[in-house]
Parts: sequence; structure tokens; C-alpha cells
Amino acid sequence: MKYVENARVVSTEFLQKGICNLVLECPKIAKDAKPGQFIEIYPDNGVNLLSRPISICGIDVVVGNIRVVFQVVGKGTDIFSKLKKGDKVRVLGPCGNGYTLNDGTALLVGGGIGVPPLLETAKRLDCKSKIAVLGFRSNPFLVNEFARVCDRVYVTTDDGSEGFKGNVVQLMEKENLTADMIYSCGPKIMLKFLSEYAMKNNIPCQVSMEERMACGIGACLACVCKSTQVDDHSKVHNKRVCKEGPVFNAEEVEL
Repeated sequence: MKYVENARVVSTEFLQKGICNLVLECPKIAKDAKPGQFIEIYPDNGVNLLSRPISICGIDVVVGNIRVVFQVVGKGTDIFSKLKKGDKVRVLGPCGNGYTLNDGTALLVGGGIGVPPLLETAKRLDCKSKIAVLGFRSNPFLVNEFARVCDRVYVTTDDGSEGFKGNVVQLMEKENLTADMIYSCGPKIMLKFLSEYAMKNNIPCQVSMEERMACGIGACLACVCKSTQVDDHSKVHNKRVCKEGPVFNAEEVEL
């Protein structure tokens, strides 16, 4: 069930330049939220009317907080990054479908701003082995937090400034990583090569798609992606990322 709440800002800080960590008190949303879902945050400036979808990074059901980590890329996210403790902001959520958590060994594979939603996923997984593979252009973030909840953490950077020089799939091939399930989020090109790796190694793979969204509730069809099956809603080979996703089994969508 989705809720609209006037969330109170608990804290705002920058993890690094351009990467903002925002904690919101919204107990109804926190109570029902699951790893892999997202919230819609509405700018309150009278000009930027459309909400912005942001993946959930952390869920604290006890105190009723939702944590998001996002990149400041435009006017909306810039507004959110300047919120102060005690400010109120309108939030809709939890939105979309999250990850299906299994009890087998897990590979958590994230790229860039696709890394944050995997943190709560790692915390919620109850399995004997959790390995995180986190890819960045440069300047990794959240790595220490993953290290506290995973058995192993690999870091890759495009420029080789930290960890393995290359992308996540190249590292996985080098280390011959395998598991009972892959949980992933990141750019489409990363997900494409990752799904090929999963298929080649016979590993089930869940992918969280990143698409531009307008309404966040499945009405506007702005965020459709190509699917391998006919969608019940549109009767064509489309799926709405905000409604049927953002998490899909890799074989459901064309990457």
C-alpha cells in the first residue's frame, strides 16, 4: 500500500561531492517498505511540480525512518540536498516492486548510484554468504557499510583509482564469482552484460531498472521498458518500470 506523508527531515549530509544522504521520518512508508522499492519526493518550490523517484537505501521500522542516497543532477535533487533538519517534504511510497529475497548465497552487484538500494537488501538477506561487487567511475561510497553486512566486498573503478580497474563483470569473470542469486542495480549497459554473465553461469538474476519516471504510479507510461512477454496492462511487449518494476527477473526484460 502506498502512503502520502509530510515527512520530517531527520538529517542531510553529503557523502562526497554530489552524493547526498537524506533521512526522512515517514513511519507509514517505513512500515511497509521493502528493499528495492523507491519513494517519490515532491519539490516544494511552486515551480518544479513533478516528483523525483529515489531508491530506498535504508529502512528503520522501529523509529519510522527512510534513508535515501542520491546524486544531485538537477533542480529537484538540488532542492532535496538543501533540506535542513526539521523541514517537511511531501513523500509518496513505498512505490514499485522490490527484490525477492532468497536464503541461498547472494551476489549483490551495483553500479554508481545503483549501489544504495543494495545496502538494505544486504542487511535483510538471511543467507550463509553475501558478496558485494560495487562499481564506480571513481570515488566509491558506502563501501564501509557494505563491509559490515557482507562477507566480502569487491570495488571496481573505471579509472583504477581504487580497487579493480575495470567494470563489475570483468571483476566477476576474473574472480569466477558465483552464487544462488544475483541482486543488481545500475546502468542498463551494466545490467545487460551482467545478465549475460548470469545466463552463462546459470545464476538467477534480479535487475533493478533505472528509467526516467513522471508519475511513479504507472499511469503515464513514460518509464516503459521492453519486455519479453506481452504486458497485461498495455497488451504489447512493454513493462512499466515504476509499477511492474523497478525490479525484474533478468529474463523478463530486454536490456
